[in-house]
Amino acid sequence: MFSGIVAAVGRIEHIEPLADGIRLSVDTNGLDLSDVILGDSIAHSGVCLTVVEMNSALLKYDVSRETLNCTVGLDAVGNAVNLEKALRLADRLGGHLVTGHVDGVGEVLRFEPVGESHELVIRAPAAIAGYIARKGSITVNGVSLTVNRVEGRDFWVNLIPHTVAMTNLKHLAAGSKVNLEIDLIARYVERMLEWKREEAAQA
Repeated sequence: MFSGIVAAVGRIEHIEPLADGIRLSVDTNGLDLSDVILGDSIAHSGVCLTVVEMNSALLKYDVSRETLNCTVGLDAVGNAVNLEKALRLADRLGGHLVTGHVDGVGEVLRFEPVGESHELVIRAPAAIAGYIARKGSITVNGVSLTVNRVEGRDFWVNLIPHTVAMTNLKHLAAGSKVNLEIDLIARYVERMLEWKREEAAQA
């Protein structure tokens, strides 16, 4: 479990092909690794990966073909990745509850400065658009953000200067693809309503 508060922006240093996926080597760029051990989970631009090898500031992960097919940003050397270690039970929840399981890939429609901040407009896949609500939470490339406006499949978020400076969202432009994770609570509410409908149909 994560919070969507990025701790560092790493860089993909090497990609090694595997039989069904890749082994990813990531320079963690100052991320505190003093409490990280093999088998730990670290989110990379919203994708939860398991540490399989450690070498100083370089961490390695095995990424399945399924994960690569469902996400963006993990398949090219040089890509910047937002990093967050998994939460401990005693940690402060600064963002919102994030699982690190990407629900869909969105497309950036606009990323422009507005005053001191930036306005980011994203088109979500139809399958998850219904879970995105005004003033609700959304995770974009692993960053916890608040939705300001929703129109159909499109939603708007505001990025303060700190968020732009401290994450890889600064590199976005119209046409960029981003990893999206919907609010965990919305997912469970939808399932409960679905179950109620199923029960009613069987009654």
